[in-house]
Amino acid sequence: MPKTSSMGRGIAAVFAVGARHAGGHPGGTVADIAADLGKDRSQVSRNLRSGEQEGFLARTSQRTYTLDWSILTDAQLLTERRLQSDGGTALDALARETDEACFLGVLHGDSTVTIGESVPASSNLVGSWLGRPYPAYCSDAGQAVLWEASEAEVRTVFAVVDFVRHGPNTPADVNDFLARREAARARGYTIVDEEAEPGLFSLAVPIRDFKGDVVAALQIVGIKDRLEPRREECAAALVAQGRWLEQRLGHQPQG
Repeated sequence: MPKTSSMGRGIAAVFAVGARHAGGHPGGTVADIAADLGKDRSQVSRNLRSGEQEGFLARTSQRTYTLDWSILTDAQLLTERRLQSDGGTALDALARETDEACFLGVLHGDSTVTIGESVPASSNLVGSWLGRPYPAYCSDAGQAVLWEASEAEVRTVFAVVDFVRHGPNTPADVNDFLARREAARARGYTIVDEEAEPGLFSLAVPIRDFKGDVVAALQIVGIKDRLEPRREECAAALVAQGRWLEQRLGHQPQG
């Protein structure tokens, strides 16, 4: 049987502390972690001390090891910076390839907000959407930013929302929204066809970070008569750029 490296043992110890947090415990002592791992206390003690020295763990006055949450905060800040920098690169590449307006949106409450855009003059779209919220139930990014949310979570997001009609195909209610999201999941990308406003057509994919969480949506938005006939080729470019951006955010697909 192959031996586990010292790095591997250290990571296992850090994960064991994280598992105790997930189970509702305030970290654990050396004895606790050793028991959880079924390992020798002296070895686990060395691994925990290494985790503390590297900044992954903190030790309380009661000699309990806990996760150093500043690591997660730093990682979150890095994700946000990556979304701005690498997101801009993905948007520009996608706009050049499709000659359509491209956006990066995030969920904020029950709305989506645009945090990045690349709009070719030839796209026939005018004005900037940066920083502007739009109802998530019919926005270009809505289904994608809620791609992996449970049904209960989606219902909570829209619990006090009136599904006001913004276009001829606006979802009628949360059940309609969920059905459209399921169709999008099967397809691999969303299609928002005159839901946000008449004559507007869009495609979107979810963007995941290093934790596997959906943190944004990458979108192509255009005039329906222009974009819909090119749907498949634009969707292929969208999916490819989405995967590239996810890689930049540290996402590692399972399987």
